Amino acid sequence: MSRSYDIVLLGASGFTGALTAEYLAKNAPAGLRWAVAGRNKQKLERFGKDVLYADVTDPASLRELAESTKVVATTVGPYIQHGEPLVAACAEAGTDYLDLTGEPEFLDRMYVRYHERATQTGARIIHACGFDSIPYDLGVQYTVEQLPENVPIQVDGLLRAGGRPSGGTFHTAITAFSRPKQNLEAHRARRTAEPRPEGRKARAVAGRIHRRQGFWAVPLPTIDPQIVGYSARLLDRYGPDFRYGHYAALRRLPTVAAGVGGMGLLIAGAQIPPVRKALLNRLQPGDGPSAEQRARSWFNVRFIGRGGGKQVITEVAGRDPGYDETAKMLGESALCLALDDLPRTAGQTTTAAAMGAALRERLVKAGMTFATLDVDYY
Repeated sequence: MSRSYDIVLLGASGFTGALTAEYLAKNAPAGLRWAVAGRNKQKLERFGKDVLYADVTDPASLRELAESTKVVATTVGPYIQHGEPLVAACAEAGTDYLDLTGEPEFLDRMYVRYHERATQTGARIIHACGFDSIPYDLGVQYTVEQLPENVPIQVDGLLRAGGRPSGGTFHTAITAFSRPKQNLEAHRARRTAEPRPEGRKARAVAGRIHRRQGFWAVPLPTIDPQIVGYSARLLDRYGPDFRYGHYAALRRLPTVAAGVGGMGLLIAGAQIPPVRKALLNRLQPGDGPSAEQRARSWFNVRFIGRGGGKQVITEVAGRDPGYDETAKMLGESALCLALDDLPRTAGQTTTAAAMGAALRERLVKAGMTFATLDVDYY
């Protein structure tokens, strides 16, 4: 089917969306047909690209958007509130879809409702294409590929990072924390609908606080283990019995106690409407760190992989995790889907399963690092 555009970016008037539009403007190859979309055309004209009208409350506009392009990338969250109509439109039109969600409930509900239709039309529905969850999804894949085949594999990821959230990211997190019952219902529905690989196991493990690599390893309750586990179920290369543990790496025990306590208070506060409202008023969507603050931000994730008598330690690292690198990751994911020769996939999938080494190569060229630090045998 002929499409007018290769890529359309929805949400470029927001903080992360604007960074993604700027990244594409600087890095898209000559001849790439791309556009921005949103409700307010005047706000979007500054990017110097075609501007399409699209409103997440207007399904007809989203259908027209999906039918006009090969790939849609959206930064409009919280996705549980604003994301479903666009997923539906892309699944129906056979259009590839990318987002930045960190919301497990949204991921699970979209699988149950649209995976089958997207598989029929050839649409690739790929969630979590930013700091959630590309460093972990591609980092674990990179680690697994250096271990023997057809053996049980255990990988643990240890995250260290420095930075601050934007208003949009903060609102998304509080929204997710406020919906524990809905999250559980969506997870159970997904487990009922999703087939499990035959003769293989692939799962994320909760883990516990422990010492590792000179740090306190603290389990992280994020979407990333879910994404890694889904990739492991899709790809036989992860072996007959794959397990992944996901942790923050902290140097000092008081920092561990403060972090665990603060997260508990935040989750509890999100359940109480007046407290939740007060929290949401602290940061507004569109607010975000300055260029100077982002320049001081960084992240690295160290992976320890073991299997078949071999241990490898790898690292994925980059600069500002939440915004500059997230814009880079979303932009390169869109370019990869639009331009690269990739494995044939459809339906709800992951960056590792759909793009894998091709996206990893793009990110390395764009300045992120994937490195092997140590190889040992036991």
